[in-house]
Amino acid sequence: MNKIIDDLNWRYTTKSFDASKKISEEQLNIFYESLRLCASSINSQPWKFIVIESDSAKKRMEDTFQDPFLFNKNHIANSHVTILFAYNPEYKKSDFEKVIDKNIADKRITLENKEKGMSKFFFVDLYKTYQGKTIEWCKCQLYIALGNALHTLARLKIDSTAMEGIDTDAINATFSKELDGYLCNFALSIGYRKDDDFNANIPKSRLKISDIITHI
Repeated sequence: MNKIIDDLNWRYTTKSFDASKKISEEQLNIFYESLRLCASSINSQPWKFIVIESDSAKKRMEDTFQDPFLFNKNHIANSHVTILFAYNPEYKKSDFEKVIDKNIADKRITLENKEKGMSKFFFVDLYKTYQGKTIEWCKCQLYIALGNALHTLARLKIDSTAMEGIDTDAINATFSKELDGYLCNFALSIGYRKDDDFNANIPKSRLKISDIITHI
């Protein structure tokens, strides 16, 4: 079996984390670097990742959980860290210019080609709402980052639980300073499973490949 397929068969949505098991700093740094290197449309990178790791931050996060999301609350205390995935709801030309300036600094493009590089911003304009918002477009980029994160964690043999089951309004209010105008759409808890996690011991189930892939 291919190593990539082995890793993807190994991963699952963890339902019970072991709070006594911690991720090494080396592996955490590999994971954070994988977030930095993630692909995005026109290399826009319209995201921010807030790492909930201190006891005080975890308590703030836990306090945001009310019905109907209480089933996810235990992940905050028992996982090693939880990451808030946040997007820029009003991605502007000035935001993209920072990306292009970094391209120039990294010698990906030359200063003379800056205007040509900036012309790619028209992709953002295509998906703006009539109010000038980029919410849906930026949310799409954020899910690319989540897919990349889940694959990286599987390769590292780190367990994870992606959570849309959170009170985003409460989280955005509680962590407004750290988010600095960005909006959290979902969170990702990472750590190591408990030995008796029921979801680890049942067969993985996916649709047949013929149901999802069509060759033409």
